[in-house]
Formats: sequence, C-alpha cells, structure tokens
Amino acid sequence: MKKAGKDRAAPRPCPCCSGAAYEACCAPYHRGEREAPDAVALMRSRYAAFALCEAEYLWRTLHADHPDRGEPREAALRSLRAAKDKLSYKGLSILDERRRGREAEVLFCARIAERAEDRSFVELSDFAHDGVGWRYLSGVLLSLGELGRAPEGLTIDAFLAIAGG
Repeated sequence: MKKAGKDRAAPRPCPCCSGAAYEACCAPYHRGEREAPDAVALMRSRYAAFALCEAEYLWRTLHADHPDRGEPREAALRSLRAAKDKLSYKGLSILDERRRGREAEVLFCARIAERAEDRSFVELSDFAHDGVGWRYLSGVLLSLGELGRAPEGLTIDAFLAIAGG
C-alpha cells in the first residue's frame, strides 16, 4: 500500500535563490500572470529567467530605453536562447537596494559558470517602472576579480566607489 503523497515530486526550488518553490515564486511572472511587485522581485525573476532560458520574459522586462531594444526582437531572443548551452547559474545574492519613486537600484552578486569557468560578477542594476511594471534599464558590473573583495556586505555606495562611479 502506497503512502499518500509519496508519488509526488518535491517542488522545484526557484533558481532565484529565494528559498521558495519555483511555482510559488518566479513562475507566475514568467508566465505573464502578474508583474513583479518591486525591482528586487524583478531582479530575482530575471536571474531565474536566464537560468531557465525564459527569453520572452527577459525581452518583455527590458525597459523601452534599454539598448538591446534597438536590435530586432527575434535576433535578441536567439542570442538569449543561445546562452543556455554555455552558462550554468549557481546562485544569486541581493546585496543592497535603493528606491526613489518609480526608479530603483539593485546591487546583486550572480554566481555563473561558463563551461566550468567561473564568470560570477556583481552588478548594480537600474530599474524603472513604466506604468505597467518594473523594467530593467541598465547595469554596471564587475567580475569578482575586478571587485577585489568578497561581495558579502557590499553596499551600493561602496560598489560605486570601487567601480569609479
């Protein structure tokens, strides 16, 4: 006799590293069922979208002023999908955030590998609310080597001092 629930698979953890199951975390954003409520949630959902190759979501959450919006949509989607075969996503840490009305900054550390070579980086991303939802506008990133210190405890102001901004 089988025990109730034994045949059910454990919920898949969300790649955004929130600790929640994917279906309860970033999946509704990826499916377009709702918008991320803030810039941090959008950042997490975009990281998860890169990890899961949700290219359409990545395109949809780019701000209209982002430079990639200047290239043809299909070319951008092909490029995003091609990265899936080369990159593996190991973890995400939100380090700091700042919000001013309809604009926000999120500092994060993305742990990424390309064919077993570490490509991890820290990025300060700018987001803007376009009246519908939060959108990724731009970012400044430093590899962990360029950062010259452990990312833990890093603030936006400290990152800007290191990055020369």
